[in-house]
Amino acid sequence: MKKIRFGITGSGYMGRTHAEAIKNLSSTAELVAIWGGTRAAGLAQSCGAAHEPTLEGLMKRKDIDAVVITTPHHCHIKEVMLALEGGKHVLIEKPMATKVEDCDQMLATAAKHGLVTGVAHNLRFRINLPIMRDRIRAGEIGSIQSMHFSMIRQMANVGNFGGNKTGWVNQPEAIGFVIDGLPHGIDAMRWATGANVRRVAGFCRTYTPGRAIEDTTVGILEFDNGAICSVHTTQASHGFFAGEMARVIINGSKGSLDMDGFGDLHQTDREKGWRRISTQPPVMADDPESAYKIGRMLAFNNQIQSFIDRVNGKPSEVATGADGRAGLAACLGMLTSNAENRIVTL
Repeated sequence: MKKIRFGITGSGYMGRTHAEAIKNLSSTAELVAIWGGTRAAGLAQSCGAAHEPTLEGLMKRKDIDAVVITTPHHCHIKEVMLALEGGKHVLIEKPMATKVEDCDQMLATAAKHGLVTGVAHNLRFRINLPIMRDRIRAGEIGSIQSMHFSMIRQMANVGNFGGNKTGWVNQPEAIGFVIDGLPHGIDAMRWATGANVRRVAGFCRTYTPGRAIEDTTVGILEFDNGAICSVHTTQASHGFFAGEMARVIINGSKGSLDMDGFGDLHQTDREKGWRRISTQPPVMADDPESAYKIGRMLAFNNQIQSFIDRVNGKPSEVATGADGRAGLAACLGMLTSNAENRIVTL
């Protein structure tokens, strides 16, 4: 297997996360250079990588095969296009972009150059969601009838890891929390069931004082397998909301699955009743360095390895650019539904 040489754009919380994951995969990955943000030079030094002073310089490097994009959402399109035009594969932090048209441009350019686009949906690589998917594929809960996803967070901080997004996420170019939090849920439900979102309706509001854009969305989705779904995403809660940081409930004709993405996965049916079938080790804690320990990092390690597998032409479960586009389209559809007071067909 070819070792993949990486560059990273961004040096905040997610920039460091991906840098640590690449370091943890020294036999298949190498971190070459980092660009972007006030912490880039320090992060590069701590990782034994080069600090690239310009974005263009990073993308022109011949010793980089792939770039991980971890900058603010609205910056993705420029950085991804420069990477693709420079012949580099890309792994993009969700959301893939802020416009569906930007996703289409990325996908067309990647196809033109024969390059891989991946989107970072790390729930696929935690403990519970793959088990949920396996149970559904095995037919244990029957045909899918209804689903629910919730992501309830406090605006001020998530954990105590530092680098929280208190600045740029309040600006209009960030669009709203719905495109930051809900893509995880859309991807989880699509990946677990194999179904696609067909229609959406959304009610979007802003409750946080001083915030100019959406912080809360409650919506309804219809999938092409006939399942109906409710979603609730907000950054306007008042502290930690146990079990609701990334919760997926899937009801079928023979049983149900209830997943806390940061806790337990339960299954229930008439024969065996309610039971816990797996547990995700805790990933949130008071110690800032806990974010970079194995409880959280295992998923990111596995995600980078899966991306490397895709680049090397091997089977891979990393979310594709098409998956990233589908999640963004559903989220933006809810904003359109709210603005135009109608159901939106995707």
